[in-house]
Amino acid sequence: MSSSTIVEDDTEKEVQVNRNSPATRLVPVRTQSSLDQALDAEANIDIDADKEPSFPTDEAANAHDDPGAPPDGGFRAWLQVLGSFFLFFNSWGTVNAFGVFQTYYENNPLWHQTPSNISWIGSIQAFLLLMIGVVTGPAYDAGYFRALIISGATLIPFGFMMTSLAKEYWQTMLAQAFCIGLGNGCLFIPSVAILPQYFSSKKALASGIAASGSSFGGVIFPIVFRRVEQQLGFGWATRILGFLSLATVWFSVLVMRPRATPTHKRHLTDFAAFKELPYTLFCVAMFFAFIGFYGPVYYIQQYAIQKRITSVDLGFYLLPILNAASIPGRIVPNYIADLAGPLNVLIPCTVVTAMLAIVWMAVHSLAGIVVFVIVYGLSSGAIVSMPPVAVVSLTKDMRKLGTRMGQCFFISAFGLLVGTPVSGAILNNTGSWLGVQLFSGVAIFITAFLLVWARISAAGVALKRKA
Repeated sequence: MSSSTIVEDDTEKEVQVNRNSPATRLVPVRTQSSLDQALDAEANIDIDADKEPSFPTDEAANAHDDPGAPPDGGFRAWLQVLGSFFLFFNSWGTVNAFGVFQTYYENNPLWHQTPSNISWIGSIQAFLLLMIGVVTGPAYDAGYFRALIISGATLIPFGFMMTSLAKEYWQTMLAQAFCIGLGNGCLFIPSVAILPQYFSSKKALASGIAASGSSFGGVIFPIVFRRVEQQLGFGWATRILGFLSLATVWFSVLVMRPRATPTHKRHLTDFAAFKELPYTLFCVAMFFAFIGFYGPVYYIQQYAIQKRITSVDLGFYLLPILNAASIPGRIVPNYIADLAGPLNVLIPCTVVTAMLAIVWMAVHSLAGIVVFVIVYGLSSGAIVSMPPVAVVSLTKDMRKLGTRMGQCFFISAFGLLVGTPVSGAILNNTGSWLGVQLFSGVAIFITAFLLVWARISAAGVALKRKA
């Protein structure tokens, strides 16, 4: 979910006459897309499409000044994109890479736990990434942007270093689940919120580049871990990841500077939103989506190795292949969604992902497993990147958009928390992969059913209607 990964198109819809200037002149007026609005809601800035957002800084607030419209480019602006890229790289990237640790820990020489207990490490880490947003959102609103990214930049490398020293399961849980998870949560909101302060018409490109950091992290971390672990062992492999995290995330700390602080504080809750059936159905759908989606991400490597479909070495590269395939899978659907509507795009992507989770049962060859991870990465990318955009389409009062997105993230976090441990418990109790595959497939099919219901409730049954 990452909000982690939102992209959009800015379109010029009309021009109006500026009657206040001495000479009549034409002024272009941008109409914000759903993707624009989702980004601006994360940043807690004015999402009025008829004017450029303003961001009074701490100093300017006292002087009743306005730093003006976003520069929409320039060296400093693109530095923020690179900094945001590395925030995604170190937050969602570590979540996407946990599958390589899941596979290693199941044959861990230091301690032994069931697949379910091991997956709690990754699920808690992912859960905290979304859940901590309940606190970091208001902290960002209050002007603590740098305090948040410094906290994350300290906790994540420290968590990796402590993981490299862990000799017991509970030590690994504290270091990798809680320490890194808390650090991830500190970076999530800042990674999304900074870009609308610097970009307007190029916000789509900037956001797409930044959000791709999550998939690149899911590629780089597993490869580095596997290569170094083979030569130097687990301890140094994890320390190298810590040093990689340290260098990249502190680059973000050094270069990222907010132009302003939000002008108002967001509300934590909007319980009235749950009286709207489409919104409620969508939130429940995202809960089931994250229950099922990460099953293949966590377990595909172990499945391929255990079934002797691949060698141990090649098996460790299946996760990086899946994450690499998810890069276009997260970007392209967002562009299409602005033309067809987010639910109209998300529903077929979800149906294909559910079908693939079921088809996983029939994959028993090297070619089949490689094709599976590529297509699964492509189709499932929309499940992660599009929920914020879909919430925009289900929201009438845009002043409440940020709060409604936060509530959806909150519910989704519990799906992240319980999904993979339940899959691991099924595997441990039955000794068969069939239950794991069915669990993921059924959960995602439930997601598709709820999304169709939400779409019909919001826009009717007409297929050509944008929704």
